[in-house]
Amino acid sequence: MARKSIIYICDECGVRHKKWAGQCSCGAWNTLSKEEGFESAPKGLSDGKGDRISFVGLKGKEEPAHRRVTKISEFDRVCGGGLVSGSATLVGGDPGIGKSTLLIQVVAALSKDFKCVYISGEEAIAQLRLRAARLGLDNAPVGLATTTSVRDIITTFDKEYLPDVAVIDSIQCMFVDNLDSAPGTVTQIRTSAQELIRIAKRRQFALILVGHVTKDGNIAGPRILEHMVDTVLYFEGEPSHQFRVLRSVKNRFGPTDEIGVFEMTETGLNEVSNPSALFLASYHDKVAGISVFAGIEGSRPLLIEIQSLIAPSQQPAPRRAVVGWDTNRLAMIMAVLGSRCGIPLSSNEVYLNVVGGLRIREPAADLAVAAALISSFLEKPVAKKTIVFGEVGLSGEIRAVSHIATRLKEAEKLGFTSAIIPIAGYENDGKHANQLNTSLTLKRISQLADLVATFEPLNSGVTND
Repeated sequence: MARKSIIYICDECGVRHKKWAGQCSCGAWNTLSKEEGFESAPKGLSDGKGDRISFVGLKGKEEPAHRRVTKISEFDRVCGGGLVSGSATLVGGDPGIGKSTLLIQVVAALSKDFKCVYISGEEAIAQLRLRAARLGLDNAPVGLATTTSVRDIITTFDKEYLPDVAVIDSIQCMFVDNLDSAPGTVTQIRTSAQELIRIAKRRQFALILVGHVTKDGNIAGPRILEHMVDTVLYFEGEPSHQFRVLRSVKNRFGPTDEIGVFEMTETGLNEVSNPSALFLASYHDKVAGISVFAGIEGSRPLLIEIQSLIAPSQQPAPRRAVVGWDTNRLAMIMAVLGSRCGIPLSSNEVYLNVVGGLRIREPAADLAVAAALISSFLEKPVAKKTIVFGEVGLSGEIRAVSHIATRLKEAEKLGFTSAIIPIAGYENDGKHANQLNTSLTLKRISQLADLVATFEPLNSGVTND
Protein backbone atom coordinates (compact mmCIF):
# COMPACT_ATOMS: atom_id res chain seq x y z
CA MET A 1 0.00 0.00 0.00
CA ALA A 2 1.32 3.46 -0.88
CA ARG A 3 2.55 5.56 2.06
CA LYS A 4 0.36 8.47 3.12
CA SER A 5 2.10 11.86 3.29
CA ILE A 6 2.00 15.49 2.17
CA ILE A 7 1.90 15.85 -1.61
CA TYR A 8 1.50 18.72 -4.07
CA ILE A 9 -0.97 18.46 -6.96
CA CYS A 10 -0.98 20.69 -10.03
CA ASP A 11 -4.28 22.52 -10.58
CA GLU A 12 -3.76 22.45 -14.35
CA CYS A 13 -2.74 18.88 -15.15
CA GLY A 14 -3.21 16.97 -11.87
CA VAL A 15 0.41 15.70 -11.72
CA ARG A 16 1.59 14.77 -8.19
CA HIS A 17 4.82 16.18 -6.74
CA LYS A 18 6.67 15.20 -3.57
CA LYS A 19 7.65 18.79 -2.82
CA TRP A 20 6.54 22.25 -3.84
CA ALA A 21 7.98 23.85 -6.96
CA GLY A 22 7.29 27.12 -8.71
CA GLN A 23 6.69 25.46 -12.08
CA CYS A 24 4.98 22.15 -12.82
CA SER A 25 6.24 19.72 -15.45
CA CYS A 26 3.33 20.82 -17.66
CA GLY A 27 4.82 24.31 -17.83
CA ALA A 28 2.27 26.09 -15.60
CA TRP A 29 3.54 28.40 -12.87
CA ASN A 30 2.27 28.62 -9.27
CA THR A 31 -0.31 25.87 -9.70
CA LEU A 32 0.83 23.36 -7.05
CA SER A 33 -1.60 22.92 -4.14
CA LYS A 34 -0.64 21.20 -0.91
CA GLU A 35 -2.72 18.18 0.06
CA GLU A 36 -2.55 15.12 2.22
CA GLY A 37 -2.64 11.92 0.19
CA PHE A 38 -0.55 9.21 -1.40
CA GLU A 39 2.88 9.85 -2.84
CA SER A 40 2.16 7.84 -5.97
CA ALA A 41 -0.73 6.24 -7.78
CA PRO A 42 -1.51 2.57 -7.03
CA LYS A 43 0.62 0.16 -9.03
CA GLY A 44 0.06 -3.32 -10.36
CA LEU A 45 -2.75 -2.60 -12.83
CA SER A 46 -1.25 -4.98 -15.39
CA ASP A 47 -2.00 -8.08 -13.33
CA GLY A 48 -4.67 -9.30 -15.77
CA LYS A 49 -7.56 -9.02 -13.28
CA GLY A 50 -9.46 -6.38 -15.22
CA ASP A 51 -12.47 -7.02 -17.46
CA ARG A 52 -12.01 -7.14 -21.20
CA ILE A 53 -13.63 -4.37 -23.21
CA SER A 54 -15.37 -4.76 -26.57
CA PHE A 55 -15.04 -2.46 -29.57
CA VAL A 56 -17.67 -1.41 -32.12
CA GLY A 57 -17.47 0.39 -35.45
CA LEU A 58 -18.04 4.05 -36.14
CA LYS A 59 -21.27 3.41 -38.03
CA GLY A 60 -24.37 2.61 -36.02
CA LYS A 61 -27.90 3.70 -35.20
CA GLU A 62 -28.13 6.03 -32.24
CA GLU A 63 -31.22 7.62 -30.76
CA PRO A 64 -31.24 11.44 -30.90
CA ALA A 65 -30.41 13.09 -27.58
CA HIS A 66 -33.53 13.72 -25.51
CA ARG A 67 -33.58 17.36 -24.47
CA ARG A 68 -35.41 19.08 -21.66
CA VAL A 69 -36.42 22.46 -23.05
CA THR A 70 -36.66 25.35 -20.58
CA LYS A 71 -38.61 27.64 -22.95
CA ILE A 72 -36.11 30.35 -21.97
CA SER A 73 -34.98 30.72 -25.57
CA GLU A 74 -31.65 32.44 -24.82
CA PHE A 75 -30.64 29.67 -22.41
CA ASP A 76 -31.82 26.92 -24.76
CA ARG A 77 -29.90 28.51 -27.64
CA VAL A 78 -26.62 28.38 -25.72
CA CYS A 79 -27.21 24.77 -24.62
CA GLY A 80 -27.93 23.72 -28.19
CA GLY A 81 -31.68 23.28 -27.78
CA GLY A 82 -32.11 22.40 -24.11
CA LEU A 83 -30.55 20.23 -21.41
CA VAL A 84 -29.69 16.68 -22.45
CA SER A 85 -30.62 13.75 -20.21
CA GLY A 86 -27.56 12.37 -18.44
CA SER A 87 -25.46 15.45 -19.24
CA ALA A 88 -23.32 17.52 -16.89
CA THR A 89 -23.17 21.30 -17.34
CA LEU A 90 -20.71 23.61 -15.57
CA VAL A 91 -21.76 27.26 -15.15
CA GLY A 92 -19.11 29.78 -14.08
CA GLY A 93 -19.10 33.52 -13.55
CA ASP A 94 -17.96 36.36 -11.34
CA PRO A 95 -19.47 36.74 -7.85
CA GLY A 96 -22.77 38.61 -7.94
CA ILE A 97 -23.13 38.36 -11.70
CA GLY A 98 -26.44 36.46 -11.40
CA LYS A 99 -25.62 32.74 -11.73
CA SER A 100 -28.00 31.67 -8.95
CA THR A 101 -30.73 33.96 -10.25
CA LEU A 102 -30.42 32.48 -13.75
CA LEU A 103 -30.47 28.88 -12.56
CA ILE A 104 -33.44 29.38 -10.25
CA GLN A 105 -35.33 30.79 -13.23
CA VAL A 106 -34.22 27.79 -15.31
CA VAL A 107 -35.34 25.13 -12.80
CA ALA A 108 -38.59 27.02 -12.16
CA ALA A 109 -39.34 26.96 -15.90
CA LEU A 110 -38.44 23.28 -16.15
CA SER A 111 -40.45 22.33 -13.06
CA LYS A 112 -43.69 22.70 -15.03
CA ASP A 113 -42.87 19.49 -16.90
CA PHE A 114 -39.99 17.87 -14.97
CA LYS A 115 -38.93 17.09 -11.40
CA CYS A 116 -36.29 19.67 -10.45
CA VAL A 117 -34.14 20.14 -7.36
CA TYR A 118 -31.83 22.96 -6.31
CA ILE A 119 -29.15 22.01 -3.77
CA SER A 120 -27.16 24.85 -2.23
CA GLY A 121 -24.01 24.56 -0.17
CA GLU A 122 -23.73 28.33 0.28
CA GLU A 123 -27.19 29.67 1.12
CA ALA A 124 -29.86 28.72 3.61
CA ILE A 125 -33.37 27.68 2.62
CA ALA A 126 -34.72 31.04 3.78
CA GLN A 127 -32.33 32.90 1.46
CA LEU A 128 -33.33 30.76 -1.51
CA ARG A 129 -37.01 31.34 -0.77
CA LEU A 130 -36.49 35.09 -0.53
CA ARG A 131 -34.83 35.13 -3.94
CA ALA A 132 -37.61 33.00 -5.43
CA ALA A 133 -40.25 35.35 -3.97
CA ARG A 134 -38.44 38.39 -5.39
CA LEU A 135 -38.45 36.72 -8.81
CA GLY A 136 -42.11 35.76 -8.50
CA LEU A 137 -41.25 32.04 -8.67
CA ASP A 138 -42.16 30.95 -5.13
CA ASN A 139 -45.07 28.83 -6.41
CA ALA A 140 -42.87 26.75 -8.74
CA PRO A 141 -42.66 23.08 -7.62
CA VAL A 142 -38.86 23.05 -7.15
CA GLY A 143 -37.30 20.95 -4.40
CA LEU A 144 -34.84 22.91 -2.25
CA ALA A 145 -32.12 21.50 0.01
CA THR A 146 -28.94 22.70 1.69
CA THR A 147 -26.07 20.28 2.11
CA THR A 148 -22.41 19.93 1.26
CA SER A 149 -22.13 16.14 1.55
CA VAL A 150 -21.78 14.34 -1.78
CA ARG A 151 -22.56 11.04 -0.06
CA ASP A 152 -25.94 12.36 1.16
CA ILE A 153 -26.79 13.70 -2.29
CA ILE A 154 -25.96 10.41 -4.02
CA THR A 155 -27.88 8.36 -1.44
CA THR A 156 -30.95 10.56 -1.88
CA PHE A 157 -30.84 10.37 -5.67
CA ASP A 158 -30.26 6.62 -5.61
CA LYS A 159 -32.87 5.56 -3.05
CA GLU A 160 -35.42 8.26 -2.33
CA TYR A 161 -35.85 11.03 -4.88
CA LEU A 162 -34.67 10.81 -8.48
CA PRO A 163 -34.93 14.22 -10.20
CA ASP A 164 -34.97 15.05 -13.90
CA VAL A 165 -32.80 18.14 -13.37
CA ALA A 166 -30.48 18.86 -10.44
CA VAL A 167 -28.54 22.07 -9.69
CA ILE A 168 -25.54 21.94 -7.32
CA ASP A 169 -24.51 25.39 -6.08
CA SER A 170 -21.55 25.25 -5.90
CA ILE A 171 -19.11 22.43 -6.63
CA GLN A 172 -16.40 24.17 -4.56
CA CYS A 173 -18.53 23.71 -1.42
CA MET A 174 -19.09 19.97 -1.87
CA PHE A 175 -16.96 17.39 -0.05
CA VAL A 176 -16.46 13.63 0.00
CA ASP A 177 -16.13 12.39 3.58
CA ASN A 178 -13.59 9.64 2.89
CA LEU A 179 -10.99 12.23 1.84
CA ASP A 180 -8.93 14.03 4.45
CA SER A 181 -8.52 17.25 2.47
CA ALA A 182 -10.74 20.28 3.09
CA PRO A 183 -13.62 21.33 0.78
CA GLY A 184 -12.44 23.46 -2.11
CA THR A 185 -9.12 21.69 -2.58
CA VAL A 186 -8.15 20.12 -5.88
CA THR A 187 -8.80 16.56 -4.73
CA GLN A 188 -12.19 17.38 -3.20
CA ILE A 189 -13.43 19.30 -6.24
CA ARG A 190 -12.26 16.63 -8.67
CA THR A 191 -13.69 13.72 -6.65
CA SER A 192 -16.98 15.46 -5.84
CA ALA A 193 -17.56 16.34 -9.49
CA GLN A 194 -16.61 12.83 -10.60
CA GLU A 195 -19.10 11.19 -8.23
CA LEU A 196 -21.94 13.57 -9.11
CA ILE A 197 -21.33 13.22 -12.86
CA ARG A 198 -21.21 9.42 -12.52
CA ILE A 199 -24.64 9.21 -10.88
CA ALA A 200 -26.11 11.73 -13.34
CA LYS A 201 -25.07 9.56 -16.27
CA ARG A 202 -26.11 6.36 -14.53
CA ARG A 203 -29.54 7.65 -13.49
CA GLN A 204 -30.01 9.81 -16.63
CA PHE A 205 -30.82 13.19 -15.12
CA ALA A 206 -29.44 16.55 -16.21
CA LEU A 207 -26.86 17.89 -13.78
CA ILE A 208 -25.87 21.58 -13.51
CA LEU A 209 -22.81 22.47 -11.44
CA VAL A 210 -22.07 26.06 -10.42
CA GLY A 211 -18.37 26.92 -10.34
CA HIS A 212 -16.56 29.85 -8.73
CA VAL A 213 -14.05 31.76 -10.82
CA THR A 214 -10.59 33.05 -9.97
CA LYS A 215 -9.38 36.64 -10.34
CA ASP A 216 -8.16 35.67 -13.83
CA GLY A 217 -11.72 34.75 -14.86
CA ASN A 218 -11.13 30.98 -14.96
CA ILE A 219 -13.22 28.45 -13.05
CA ALA A 220 -11.54 27.71 -9.71
CA GLY A 221 -10.13 24.25 -9.13
CA PRO A 222 -8.41 21.81 -11.46
CA ARG A 223 -8.76 22.44 -15.18
CA ILE A 224 -9.68 18.77 -15.54
CA LEU A 225 -13.08 19.78 -14.15
CA GLU A 226 -13.92 21.43 -17.48
CA HIS A 227 -12.89 18.26 -19.32
CA MET A 228 -15.08 16.05 -17.13
CA VAL A 229 -18.35 17.86 -17.90
CA ASP A 230 -20.22 17.89 -21.21
CA THR A 231 -20.92 21.62 -21.37
CA VAL A 232 -19.11 24.66 -19.97
CA LEU A 233 -20.99 27.96 -19.80
CA TYR A 234 -19.65 31.31 -18.65
CA PHE A 235 -21.97 34.04 -17.38
CA GLU A 236 -20.31 37.35 -18.24
CA GLY A 237 -20.96 41.05 -17.83
CA GLU A 238 -20.20 44.02 -15.67
CA PRO A 239 -22.01 43.85 -12.29
CA SER A 240 -22.76 47.58 -12.60
CA HIS A 241 -24.26 47.10 -16.09
CA GLN A 242 -27.69 45.63 -16.77
CA PHE A 243 -26.67 43.33 -19.63
CA ARG A 244 -25.44 39.76 -19.08
CA VAL A 245 -24.06 37.34 -21.64
CA LEU A 246 -24.23 33.55 -21.26
CA ARG A 247 -21.48 32.08 -23.43
CA SER A 248 -20.84 28.44 -24.35
CA VAL A 249 -17.13 27.60 -24.48
CA LYS A 250 -17.61 23.83 -24.67
CA ASN A 251 -20.64 21.81 -25.70
CA ARG A 252 -20.70 18.15 -26.70
CA PHE A 253 -24.34 18.45 -27.75
CA GLY A 254 -24.35 21.75 -29.62
CA PRO A 255 -22.32 24.63 -31.05
CA THR A 256 -19.56 26.30 -29.07
CA ASP A 257 -19.10 30.03 -28.59
CA GLU A 258 -22.86 30.53 -28.82
CA ILE A 259 -24.23 33.36 -26.68
CA GLY A 260 -27.48 34.28 -25.02
CA VAL A 261 -28.14 37.86 -23.92
CA PHE A 262 -30.09 38.79 -20.78
CA GLU A 263 -30.99 42.03 -19.05
CA MET A 264 -30.85 42.18 -15.26
CA THR A 265 -33.92 43.82 -13.78
CA GLU A 266 -35.53 44.04 -10.34
CA THR A 267 -37.62 40.98 -11.15
CA GLY A 268 -34.76 38.85 -12.46
CA LEU A 269 -33.14 38.21 -15.82
CA ASN A 270 -35.14 39.06 -18.93
CA GLU A 271 -34.31 37.69 -22.37
CA VAL A 272 -33.02 40.06 -25.03
CA SER A 273 -34.29 38.68 -28.31
CA ASN A 274 -32.76 41.45 -30.45
CA PRO A 275 -29.56 42.54 -28.68
CA SER A 276 -28.29 44.57 -31.65
CA ALA A 277 -31.19 47.01 -31.40
CA LEU A 278 -30.79 47.26 -27.64
CA PHE A 279 -27.05 47.85 -27.72
CA LEU A 280 -27.49 50.58 -30.33
CA ALA A 281 -30.40 52.30 -28.58
CA SER A 282 -28.26 55.33 -27.62
CA TYR A 283 -26.06 55.31 -30.71
CA HIS A 284 -25.36 58.71 -32.31
CA ASP A 285 -23.68 58.77 -35.70
CA LYS A 286 -22.73 62.47 -35.47
CA VAL A 287 -20.23 61.97 -32.63
CA ALA A 288 -16.52 61.50 -33.38
CA GLY A 289 -14.77 58.44 -31.99
CA ILE A 290 -17.69 56.02 -32.48
CA SER A 291 -18.02 53.14 -34.94
CA VAL A 292 -20.41 50.21 -35.27
CA PHE A 293 -18.95 46.72 -35.59
CA ALA A 294 -20.93 43.91 -37.23
CA GLY A 295 -19.77 40.86 -35.28
CA ILE A 296 -20.62 37.17 -35.10
CA GLU A 297 -21.10 35.46 -31.73
CA GLY A 298 -21.60 31.76 -32.37
CA SER A 299 -24.31 31.72 -35.02
CA ARG A 300 -25.77 35.07 -34.03
CA PRO A 301 -24.90 38.39 -35.74
CA LEU A 302 -24.53 41.36 -33.39
CA LEU A 303 -24.09 45.05 -34.09
CA ILE A 304 -21.92 46.53 -31.37
CA GLU A 305 -20.97 50.14 -30.72
CA ILE A 306 -17.26 50.80 -30.17
CA GLN A 307 -16.20 54.06 -28.57
CA SER A 308 -12.76 55.62 -28.38
CA LEU A 309 -11.32 58.75 -26.84
CA ILE A 310 -7.86 60.15 -27.55
CA ALA A 311 -6.54 62.83 -25.20
CA PRO A 312 -3.18 64.57 -24.89
CA SER A 313 -0.92 63.26 -22.13
CA GLN A 314 1.86 64.86 -20.09
CA GLN A 315 2.99 61.51 -18.70
CA PRO A 316 6.06 59.66 -20.03
CA ALA A 317 3.92 56.53 -20.32
CA PRO A 318 0.46 57.56 -21.58
CA ARG A 319 -2.44 55.55 -20.25
CA ARG A 320 -4.23 52.86 -22.26
CA ALA A 321 -7.64 51.88 -20.86
CA VAL A 322 -9.59 49.14 -22.64
CA VAL A 323 -12.99 47.69 -21.73
CA GLY A 324 -14.31 44.73 -23.70
CA TRP A 325 -11.37 44.15 -26.04
CA ASP A 326 -7.81 42.81 -26.00
CA THR A 327 -5.25 45.38 -24.83
CA ASN A 328 -2.46 43.79 -26.87
CA ARG A 329 -4.53 43.96 -30.03
CA LEU A 330 -5.23 47.65 -29.41
CA ALA A 331 -1.48 48.26 -29.15
CA MET A 332 -1.02 46.50 -32.49
CA ILE A 333 -3.68 48.61 -34.23
CA MET A 334 -2.15 51.79 -32.82
CA ALA A 335 1.31 50.74 -34.05
CA VAL A 336 -0.02 50.01 -37.56
CA LEU A 337 -1.85 53.35 -37.68
CA GLY A 338 1.32 55.17 -36.67
CA SER A 339 3.70 53.26 -38.93
CA ARG A 340 1.56 52.75 -42.07
CA CYS A 341 -0.92 55.62 -41.99
CA GLY A 342 0.95 58.45 -40.33
CA ILE A 343 -1.45 58.77 -37.40
CA PRO A 344 0.73 59.12 -34.26
CA LEU A 345 -1.04 57.87 -31.15
CA SER A 346 1.91 56.82 -28.99
CA SER A 347 2.11 60.13 -27.12
CA ASN A 348 -1.65 60.30 -26.40
CA GLU A 349 -3.85 58.66 -23.82
CA VAL A 350 -6.16 56.18 -25.51
CA TYR A 351 -9.45 54.92 -24.09
CA LEU A 352 -11.50 52.21 -25.80
CA ASN A 353 -14.90 50.93 -24.73
CA VAL A 354 -17.22 48.23 -26.09
CA VAL A 355 -20.74 49.39 -25.23
CA GLY A 356 -23.11 47.03 -23.42
CA GLY A 357 -20.64 45.14 -21.24
CA LEU A 358 -19.79 42.72 -24.06
CA ARG A 359 -16.33 41.35 -24.75
CA ILE A 360 -15.29 41.02 -28.40
CA ARG A 361 -12.92 38.17 -29.23
CA GLU A 362 -12.89 37.93 -33.02
CA PRO A 363 -10.18 39.72 -35.06
CA ALA A 364 -12.84 41.05 -37.46
CA ALA A 365 -13.27 43.95 -35.01
CA ASP A 366 -9.83 45.35 -35.92
CA LEU A 367 -11.17 47.62 -38.65
CA ALA A 368 -14.00 48.96 -36.47
CA VAL A 369 -11.53 49.75 -33.68
CA ALA A 370 -9.25 51.48 -36.17
CA ALA A 371 -12.21 53.51 -37.49
CA ALA A 372 -13.09 54.65 -33.96
CA LEU A 373 -9.46 55.65 -33.26
CA ILE A 374 -9.11 57.53 -36.55
CA SER A 375 -12.44 59.28 -36.01
CA SER A 376 -11.41 60.39 -32.52
CA PHE A 377 -7.96 61.52 -33.65
CA LEU A 378 -9.27 63.52 -36.62
CA GLU A 379 -12.38 64.63 -34.69
CA LYS A 380 -14.55 63.58 -37.61
CA PRO A 381 -17.45 61.14 -37.21
CA VAL A 382 -17.70 57.94 -39.22
CA ALA A 383 -20.09 58.19 -42.17
CA LYS A 384 -23.77 58.01 -41.19
CA LYS A 385 -25.45 54.61 -40.88
CA THR A 386 -22.20 52.74 -41.63
CA ILE A 387 -20.97 49.47 -40.20
CA VAL A 388 -17.33 48.40 -40.26
CA PHE A 389 -15.62 45.01 -40.05
CA GLY A 390 -12.37 43.44 -41.20
CA GLU A 391 -9.08 42.11 -39.87
CA VAL A 392 -5.98 44.31 -39.97
CA GLY A 393 -2.52 42.88 -40.73
CA LEU A 394 0.83 44.26 -39.59
CA SER A 395 1.58 45.63 -43.05
CA GLY A 396 -1.69 47.57 -42.99
CA GLU A 397 -3.58 45.20 -45.30
CA ILE A 398 -7.25 44.44 -44.65
CA ARG A 399 -7.81 40.70 -44.50
CA ALA A 400 -11.00 38.82 -45.31
CA VAL A 401 -13.45 37.61 -42.65
CA SER A 402 -16.22 35.01 -42.70
CA HIS A 403 -20.04 35.35 -42.62
CA ILE A 404 -20.07 38.56 -44.63
CA ALA A 405 -23.66 38.13 -45.84
CA THR A 406 -24.93 37.43 -42.31
CA ARG A 407 -23.32 40.58 -40.95
CA LEU A 408 -24.69 42.73 -43.77
CA LYS A 409 -28.19 41.29 -43.42
CA GLU A 410 -28.29 42.19 -39.71
CA ALA A 411 -27.14 45.74 -40.48
CA GLU A 412 -29.71 46.10 -43.25
CA LYS A 413 -32.45 44.95 -40.90
CA LEU A 414 -31.57 47.70 -38.40
CA GLY A 415 -31.60 50.50 -40.96
CA PHE A 416 -27.91 50.88 -41.85
CA THR A 417 -27.22 52.00 -45.39
CA SER A 418 -23.50 51.41 -46.00
CA ALA A 419 -20.66 49.15 -44.92
CA ILE A 420 -16.86 49.33 -44.99
CA ILE A 421 -15.59 45.80 -45.63
CA PRO A 422 -12.46 44.01 -46.94
CA ILE A 423 -12.04 44.05 -50.70
CA ALA A 424 -11.50 40.29 -50.67
CA GLY A 425 -13.62 37.67 -48.99
CA TYR A 426 -15.57 34.51 -49.58
CA GLU A 427 -18.65 33.20 -47.90
CA ASN A 428 -18.81 29.64 -46.56
CA ASP A 429 -20.55 28.47 -49.73
CA GLY A 430 -17.79 29.87 -51.95
CA LYS A 431 -19.71 32.96 -53.03
CA HIS A 432 -17.43 35.95 -53.50
CA ALA A 433 -18.10 39.21 -51.68
CA ASN A 434 -18.78 40.89 -55.02
CA GLN A 435 -21.81 38.64 -55.50
CA LEU A 436 -23.49 39.56 -52.22
CA ASN A 437 -27.19 40.31 -52.46
CA THR A 438 -27.61 43.40 -50.32
CA SER A 439 -29.06 46.90 -50.58
CA LEU A 440 -26.20 48.38 -48.58
CA THR A 441 -23.61 50.58 -50.27
CA LEU A 442 -20.38 48.62 -49.93
CA LYS A 443 -17.06 50.40 -49.59
CA ARG A 444 -14.38 47.79 -50.17
CA ILE A 445 -10.87 48.64 -49.01
CA SER A 446 -7.60 46.74 -49.17
CA GLN A 447 -5.33 48.91 -46.98
CA LEU A 448 -5.79 50.68 -43.68
CA ALA A 449 -4.77 53.91 -45.42
CA ASP A 450 -7.97 53.57 -47.49
CA LEU A 451 -9.97 53.74 -44.26
CA VAL A 452 -8.21 56.98 -43.33
CA ALA A 453 -9.12 58.34 -46.76
CA THR A 454 -12.84 57.75 -46.13
CA PHE A 455 -12.74 60.63 -43.65
CA GLU A 456 -11.64 62.96 -46.48
CA PRO A 457 -14.72 63.79 -48.56
CA LEU A 458 -12.67 64.91 -51.60
CA ASN A 459 -10.58 61.75 -51.77
CA SER A 460 -12.48 58.69 -50.67
CA GLY A 461 -9.91 56.09 -51.77
CA VAL A 462 -12.58 53.38 -51.81
CA THR A 463 -14.77 51.60 -54.30
CA ASN A 464 -18.49 52.22 -53.98
CA ASP A 465 -20.81 49.50 -55.22
